[in-house]
Amino acid sequence: MKINLVKKSEKVSSEIEIIFVKEIDSIDNDKELLEILDFKAKDETCVLLAESKKVYVGYEENSYDCIAIAVATAIKKIQTTKFKSAKIELTPELEEHFKALVEGAVLGEYKFTDYKSEKDEKIKLELDIVVEEKSSKLETILKDSKIIAKAVNKARNMVNTAPADFYPEIMASMAEEIAKDVEIKCEIHGEKYLEKHNMMAMHSVGRASIHESKLIHLTYKPKNPKFKIVLVGKGLTYDSGGLSLKPSDFMVTMKADKSGGCAVLSTLWAIAKLELPFEVHGIVGAVENMIGGNAYKPDDILTARNGKTIEVRNTDAEGRLVLADCLCYAQDEIKDIDYIFDYATLTGACVVGVGEYTTGIMGNNEVLKRNTVASALKAGEYATSLDFNRYLKKTIKSEIADICNVANTRYGGAITAGMFLDNFIYDENKSKWVHFDIAGPAYVEKNWGYNSIGASGAGVRTTIGFLQDLLEN
Repeated sequence: MKINLVKKSEKVSSEIEIIFVKEIDSIDNDKELLEILDFKAKDETCVLLAESKKVYVGYEENSYDCIAIAVATAIKKIQTTKFKSAKIELTPELEEHFKALVEGAVLGEYKFTDYKSEKDEKIKLELDIVVEEKSSKLETILKDSKIIAKAVNKARNMVNTAPADFYPEIMASMAEEIAKDVEIKCEIHGEKYLEKHNMMAMHSVGRASIHESKLIHLTYKPKNPKFKIVLVGKGLTYDSGGLSLKPSDFMVTMKADKSGGCAVLSTLWAIAKLELPFEVHGIVGAVENMIGGNAYKPDDILTARNGKTIEVRNTDAEGRLVLADCLCYAQDEIKDIDYIFDYATLTGACVVGVGEYTTGIMGNNEVLKRNTVASALKAGEYATSLDFNRYLKKTIKSEIADICNVANTRYGGAITAGMFLDNFIYDENKSKWVHFDIAGPAYVEKNWGYNSIGASGAGVRTTIGFLQDLLEN
């Protein structure tokens, strides 16, 4: 989508106008017609008046979500027509949430149709936003928000791609393409590297696959960075559950188990495009968890990079094994870290606990957790904090190894998974680490708000928002 800022004094040749309605009494010309059509000034309500070339869209509050959902609803409606251009008059209320307006438009336009044999004619919509006067502030928000939304769509594309077409080698190739595009450093390590550096937790998860596991390390390093940040992503390009095989209906959507890794890759791209003044490292464990004669087994004892031993009681609790080694790698290879964030579709328990649309945020630093939740909500993503506690810690104790990869209780599974990862955070970094369980929002099998069915790019906007908030504080 092409989005332009246009002065009201300039000629605007848009074919259709999008009109935001918070109160139906505020409408002048078409009020009677809208009432006949039973239009309500509510979220996700929309009426197209083709003859007068207007789209009326309702919204309930002056918030990121309501504005983003409203513009996405209007864009989706226009996509059902042959109109190629639209305009929006930027009112004071819309200007207050200009970021949401831009991001909602780009995210709302998104469709994943790569596997359709007969594709609808794709009309590239041009959106003119009409303002009294252009300003550097609006220009900056427009530029930045388009980059952020494009990064989210990059993550969506990767996650939505079928596992036969997106395996560890492909993920590594995507990382190299991203690095080349924004001129950042990219290192790719294979299974020999994992063996040499005793990363046998990650290595074991992928050893039954015909696709070699890949450890991906992207580095963005501007001059005089303010902070050093590490982003770690779970990149399970497909998760069958291993020998602890998932039921067949649970295997559907498991292409989305790479969402954390895709979020990291896309976030690095956006950070470089935005030229944010931080040194940022993106670490992704790209692995396929399959079955076979060489598969790792329940009862195996694995040794992670930091020397800790792990009793495997369920091979479907594999993401935490991959992240354990990736977290150790990051801390061994990168010194003087200020923040460590990891992203993973880690547990179904998190979805049960907080729903499909919300990220569970865990860690040892209460202030940092609150700040990340605040950044998520401000950026347009739902998130909530889940607290560690001493009693759940006991449930992942192993009698024959240092730790067990699953708890001995079915309750609190998201938290016990986060506490498992805490065993691989070094003491000096305990207060700098946050774990994001994105199992709920990363992939949803229905349309929601400005998100189409499938991948949402969860984590991208939250992370960039957190970094931008650091610049303001």
